[in-house]
Amino acid sequence: MTAQRLVRAGKSGDHAMRAVRFHEYGGIDVLRVEEVERPVPGAGQVLVEVRAAGIQPGEVMIREGARHERWPSTFPSGQGSDLAGVVVEAGPQVRGFAVGDEVLGFTHDRASHAEFVAVDDVQLTSRPEGLSWDVAGSLYVAGTTAYATVFAVDPGPADTVVVSGAAGGVGSLAVQLARRRGATVIGLAGERNHAWLKERGVVPVAYGEGVAERIRQASGGQVDAFIDTFGDGYVDLAVELGVRPQRINTIRDWQAAARVGARTYGEGAAACAVVIGELARLAARGELEVTIARTYPLEQVRDAFRELERPHTHGKIVLRP
Repeated sequence: MTAQRLVRAGKSGDHAMRAVRFHEYGGIDVLRVEEVERPVPGAGQVLVEVRAAGIQPGEVMIREGARHERWPSTFPSGQGSDLAGVVVEAGPQVRGFAVGDEVLGFTHDRASHAEFVAVDDVQLTSRPEGLSWDVAGSLYVAGTTAYATVFAVDPGPADTVVVSGAAGGVGSLAVQLARRRGATVIGLAGERNHAWLKERGVVPVAYGEGVAERIRQASGGQVDAFIDTFGDGYVDLAVELGVRPQRINTIRDWQAAARVGARTYGEGAAACAVVIGELARLAARGELEVTIARTYPLEQVRDAFRELERPHTHGKIVLRP
């Protein structure tokens, strides 16, 4: 894919940095890499030099204005929640971190797709030894969402759980976390991802026409819980399969969830450094695999989102400032 240099505008000098910005709602072409003033950490904040920052499908919807009522943008707007990097400056009253510490975590300020970001100390955890920058920088949204959605349906050793979008950024982690609880997991995915699922103890089932019957055959007719990471009718499919609404969780189809009484636990239900730290330690020990689909330099942010918006990407896409 051809590297592309986006328009830079704004300030320059020792206190400038490169950051992704968009000045209006729209498609990929509204994204720019601009030179802006480097943030100064306030009380309880550190300045992190970003080494890796994951990108998310939700950022597409925000940029396009599809989530304006729920998450409105103020222009110019930045992007990015996930981050991993090195602390280069500490503000007053910071606890637990010092200059030189390697960290991962998140920001709620849409600011991590940049060279530097000011982050509250409570939103960070230490990077475990052996955890790659790419994995560390893409763990927050997908990891905490997967954690929350598994928690919502509470699978146990006697349960059979179906996960839609089982090879995606959230689904690939949810199937592993559900398996860690001892559940039988059926993963809905395209044929090219079936081998990956089998290797992780997941029963792969192809999505599409006839999927209900294929799930019944794979489960022996009993499905106890359903995790929907894709939307597009899977909440209704779960009801059709006889799953109680209290054990259906969707991160996409909120209208269907409201209609049938299903749950909608997502990132916000587990957005804390304690959960991220637990996931990071599992990943560092090789007990949780976070697949990295591809990495891009910050200047190629448009290419990164083109890759993301293609269907059926397996794993996370990461920006490297």
